[in-house]
Amino acid sequence: MRPTLGILLALLVAAPAAAQDEAALRRAFEGRTVTVRLDMPATSRGVDVYPQDGAPLDAREVAERLKEFGPALRIGQRVMVTKVVVKKNSHVEFQLGGGGYGTLGDWSGSDVTPAAVGESRAERALRDSVKSTGDRALRTRLQRDLDALRAARERENARAAAEAQQANVARETLLRARRAEAGSRFNVRYRGGLPAEALTPDGVTRALAAYVDFEGAAASGAAPAAKPAAAPGVAGLRKGLLLEEVEALLGPAATAAESREGTLTLVRRTYRKDGVDVAARFVSGVLIDFAITSR
Repeated sequence: MRPTLGILLALLVAAPAAAQDEAALRRAFEGRTVTVRLDMPATSRGVDVYPQDGAPLDAREVAERLKEFGPALRIGQRVMVTKVVVKKNSHVEFQLGGGGYGTLGDWSGSDVTPAAVGESRAERALRDSVKSTGDRALRTRLQRDLDALRAARERENARAAAEAQQANVARETLLRARRAEAGSRFNVRYRGGLPAEALTPDGVTRALAAYVDFEGAAASGAAPAAKPAAAPGVAGLRKGLLLEEVEALLGPAATAAESREGTLTLVRRTYRKDGVDVAARFVSGVLIDFAITSR
């Protein structure tokens, strides 16, 4: 019984100690503003750091996540520490600007798959009649009618496929925009369990010193740092911007038009800025593509 009681006592002591350490980390960091020293991916998977390893950060892994999800934070960007969490005995989550997209409750949507229309009853009847009739002239007329029905069905399927593709492009563009606004995180990991110093503010600061600038950080409770202003004019354009963000860069549209593409409303607007014309297309208020031409 003694070993069992000893283990139980150790667990009872360790649980409140871990909670106290997390509380100390939260008081030390949450609400402060820091500056990141590397691009960080727009995902809750964030960036893994192993302070005890010879190479604490796997640059290739970071590059793969940046390629897959795009960047949420850029080198030199100031951002608020929004949450610090101790995860059992494995790592410390150091969440920035929301902690990254992909946590519980984040919308991801799903791909739109077109419902292909199959051969109709009328087509089957015509096909059977073409095969069974011995009248050449009648067969020719029936085949012409059958070809017309098939062509109409194929056009409908092609239209549905195009609508689905447009909807998926709009969804992906919106998802990328939301990812870019959800921040990122560092996962400070220890392979043999969390050492005592890992749960201290100094320990976390040393573990992240190469990747986070803590100097001049705002005091706890300060307001979140504003996002860097977008590049002015045409240079600031990128897919995924909202319509109002585009017009903040380019000013009011010179022309505007709307059209229906199946279930979607496609908005076309042209802008004149810095000696060029910009033709932009929006779906659900999100910029999906644009073209720039000299005037």
